[in-house]
Amino acid sequence: MLSSLLPASFAPFADDRLAIAAMIAFLSGVVRGFSGFGQGMVYVPLIGALYGPRIAVTTILLIDMICSIPFLIPALPHVRWRETLPLASAAALFIPVGTLALLYVDPDPLRWTIAIGVIVFVALLASGWRYHGAPKLSVTLGVGAVSGMFGGATQIPGPPIIIYWLGGAHSAAAARANLIFYFALFDIVSLGVYGWSGLLTEDVTSFGLLMLVPFLAGAAAGSMIFAFMSDAAYRSAAYVIILFAAVTSLPLFDRLLR
Repeated sequence: MLSSLLPASFAPFADDRLAIAAMIAFLSGVVRGFSGFGQGMVYVPLIGALYGPRIAVTTILLIDMICSIPFLIPALPHVRWRETLPLASAAALFIPVGTLALLYVDPDPLRWTIAIGVIVFVALLASGWRYHGAPKLSVTLGVGAVSGMFGGATQIPGPPIIIYWLGGAHSAAAARANLIFYFALFDIVSLGVYGWSGLLTEDVTSFGLLMLVPFLAGAAAGSMIFAFMSDAAYRSAAYVIILFAAVTSLPLFDRLLR
């Protein structure tokens, strides 16, 4: 019945999982809308539990790239290029390494890695710990490499960068601009690597566009929620949602989603 209501390119996804997937996309959009981060840490583990890591990782890339375009141009004048370009260059070199894991690692071990990685990153973010040392080139390149490798495999490159940059002496505008530029460049490089690796199939593109609609609706709702919440409250809510998504996405709980 559902398949008859959708265009032919969406037919492979027209089953009982689609409604759950739309709710996950909406929830990840809500998290993005009211916290400014964390959409991948909700979307990737849960969509990965439904359709496998490849579908989850490639479709959140498409969604994130489309959503980041309006923010890029205004941010450029505030970017601190001497810090951002070395980090982005190191990440670009290691995105293919992470992509190899996405291509060749068995889905279940990869799902465990994604979920456990998300839990560890969120615990660090929630603890308030940040890197407060000087932005040395060696540290910058190392953080970029970790972000690129984990991001290539999972499309969750943000936590190492957030922990590294938000503990420094940057202004809020500079830190935000650095992050916007970095993630936009990360998406562009990832898109090229995934396309060359054959990951961006017609089915994947169609599913990504299908999930874009509930994601944008969730982001709009999250932005409205943000207006009524304190800083501490919305960050705490985001951490709880992300942790819940990571834990329930573990293969141990597949019966909850499938």
